[in-house]
Amino acid sequence: MAEPLNLLVIMSDDQGAWAMGCAGTPELHTPNLDRLAAEGIRFDSFFCASPVCSPARASFLTGRIPSAHGVHDWLKSGNIEVEAGVTWSGADRPIEYLQGLTGFTDLLAEAGYLCGMCGKWHMGDSAHPQKGHTWWCTHSLGGDNYTKWFGFDQNATLMRHEEYVTDYFSDRAVAFLGEHGGGPRPWCLSLHYTAPHAPWDRANHPAALWDKYHAMAIDSVPFEPRHPWSGDNVTPERRQQQLAGYFAATEAMDAGIGRVLDRLQAMGLRERTLVVFSGDNGMSMGHHGIWGKGNGTYPLNMYDTAVKIPFIVSCPGTVPQGQVCHGMYGHLDWLPTLVDYLRLRQPDGPLPGRSFAPVLRGEPDPGNEAVVICDEYGPTRMVRERDWKLVLRYPEGPNELYHLAADPGEKTNLIADPAHAGQVERLTRRLTDWFARHVDSARDGWRLPVTGLGQTDWVSKGAPAFVRRGK
Repeated sequence: MAEPLNLLVIMSDDQGAWAMGCAGTPELHTPNLDRLAAEGIRFDSFFCASPVCSPARASFLTGRIPSAHGVHDWLKSGNIEVEAGVTWSGADRPIEYLQGLTGFTDLLAEAGYLCGMCGKWHMGDSAHPQKGHTWWCTHSLGGDNYTKWFGFDQNATLMRHEEYVTDYFSDRAVAFLGEHGGGPRPWCLSLHYTAPHAPWDRANHPAALWDKYHAMAIDSVPFEPRHPWSGDNVTPERRQQQLAGYFAATEAMDAGIGRVLDRLQAMGLRERTLVVFSGDNGMSMGHHGIWGKGNGTYPLNMYDTAVKIPFIVSCPGTVPQGQVCHGMYGHLDWLPTLVDYLRLRQPDGPLPGRSFAPVLRGEPDPGNEAVVICDEYGPTRMVRERDWKLVLRYPEGPNELYHLAADPGEKTNLIADPAHAGQVERLTRRLTDWFARHVDSARDGWRLPVTGLGQTDWVSKGAPAFVRRGK
């Protein structure tokens, strides 16, 4: 390529792969995400590495599985250190959970890129720049009230905000472009929204958007009976309220993305900027009778609605436009892809992902019928092929087997069917071999008491690092 490309990496929070107009949810108004898909490639089988935010984000950043980087649940502790004089009920001390691990932004910084972080970090010590970033403006936690929240400015000062959080971080992204977009150095801006994560009540979102969706029949999203592992028994009216907030948060985020894209265009940077949009993890909003992601149930779940995420890559004139890639890829593939695409330094040690840079170059998809997608959430592990999915839970289950080719909705668990014992044995061996190649034994989550209620410390210290159920 003629000159280094800039990067704009946008990440949403708890957005299912289904939650865009262009992905088949016509009631949801996402004109800017739809435009981004029309001007690039939308991946319709893209997977997170863990169906909850902090480990998924850490895997996207480092290219390592949770059992290699040690973040196994959303980070309840280790995010902030409260400044003197600021009242905050979640008093905490900072932990840099990814200390010593290389992220893709480290590689970009080494190559001369100016790296900026704007929005949700939620990988520990949110006040201080990490992983090659020198421009830093973050949410103090991982999510909160949309209009009453705390964040850090570039001086690492904890500030209380009452602006709508989505608009605030969109404004800061536009400011970054104004400060650095036309400079001599290539740049990478990570714009990470807290939307469309809960809360979804009317007071948290633009009233006009909430009211629009509350009055709308939303028939494309299934409303199924409560899953036996879920604690939520949602009424039809409660469903409408939840979807109204979720859709309002998504449309407001889409509008913010539109403003950032428009600023890129106005500055003449659109064709020189690789724009990547990704969710952190999937989300069920009534699918399977669940309202949540992997920890929307206990035992933790690995349904496709929890592990599939939206993913779009666009750069007009460089990346093919208006295409849908059906290949199976995931967050673990992002760092190898960027290394390949921008010819960055190879990170130390083998990584599990594979590059999909040929797809971005317009070359034929190298094919992936033999590709295996693996996910983990503590002692819950999944192996997924095109036609089959196996979920194992240590130590005693319950386990699941789905024939996706015949049962894409994952309605019939075949694990106890003797006719499929061979598939269980084959997939178990494949899952076991894959994780054996990629875990760090000091950070392996297979036997850790991960509950979905949060992580509070390093896993290698021997101290309790996870919130127990019933506490």
